[in-house]
Amino acid sequence: MAPELALARMKSITIRSTLRRQTDPGARLAASLYPTRKNPMYRDFQQLMDDTARLSRQNQQPHAPTQPLHATDCGHFVDGVHSGDSGERDFKLYIPPNAGHARLPLVVMLHGCTQDPDDFATGTAMNTLAGTQGFYVLYPEQSQRVNPQGCWNWFKHSHQERGRGEPALLAGMTREVMGAHAINPERVYVAGLSAGGAMAAILGDTYPDVYSAVGVHSGLATGVASDLGSALGAMSSGASLPHPTQASGVATIVFHGDADTTVNPMNGAQVIAASAGTTSRIEIERRNPPDRRASTRSIHHAADGAVVAEHWLVHGAPHAWSGGNTQGSFTDARGPDASAEMMRFFMAHPRQTAPVP
Repeated sequence: MAPELALARMKSITIRSTLRRQTDPGARLAASLYPTRKNPMYRDFQQLMDDTARLSRQNQQPHAPTQPLHATDCGHFVDGVHSGDSGERDFKLYIPPNAGHARLPLVVMLHGCTQDPDDFATGTAMNTLAGTQGFYVLYPEQSQRVNPQGCWNWFKHSHQERGRGEPALLAGMTREVMGAHAINPERVYVAGLSAGGAMAAILGDTYPDVYSAVGVHSGLATGVASDLGSALGAMSSGASLPHPTQASGVATIVFHGDADTTVNPMNGAQVIAASAGTTSRIEIERRNPPDRRASTRSIHHAADGAVVAEHWLVHGAPHAWSGGNTQGSFTDARGPDASAEMMRFFMAHPRQTAPVP
């Protein structure tokens, strides 16, 4: 199916002729306040997000304006809107140049706080990979009406279950895009950074019949928080969770910097434990390339030898997308290429038959 034909069949997609103006991440923090702004715990959270955005701007080059992709050999980058029982969200969709000739994979990318789809696409360079390897990339956008910092609400109990809240909305958006384009249903993946990484973990656990594998960068495990207080505690020092009695089996790749002062690196280990359990066989590989950050890659094998999870601990890395483009926010160009490694892991993990929770 030609991309133009598929586009016309999407009932809720509207292609806009102008690109929405990208704002500085810090400007989003000055928008509106939560209704619970008198809560002192909220003020701590707001200050944490403000400090994170400020430190990120100090350590990176100024942003270059993001240019829209038009219908050229580079593919299409289009705007859309999804509406469902759980709400409405804008999104951007990258359509690769070879779309329509065969069913292609889809990667759902969930941005972090204060980011938006254009910024996240620039920082991760995932569209560049998609253009060369041939896959779609969906970038949902959080609404400032529901979270003024643009964070996915991973820390609220009403957004951690199948069939309700943001997990239901994002799964519905994914299914809508799958229905409108020639997408391989066995190769649909989800990844995210920080709050987006935490929501990606939730989607993998609640919708294993939709998502084949999960990428969590600087994020947290499902269920580590149910309100603002427990979220701050988990971000600061990791959650007090019992060892999982049974692994979820959701194929998961984790990237986390061991110098991350926003989300404690212990959270990355907890994401892996939830996926692979605590009895998997672990193969450890240490990398120390010249002029790049060193990293430790832990490969977790199931009893039959299959790889079920990978944990990349990037030494000296902050709260930022490893190997990213510095024209995007929260990126660390010196780290290993998280986007390329996630795609390698994803393509090795087509969806297996999974029970519906």
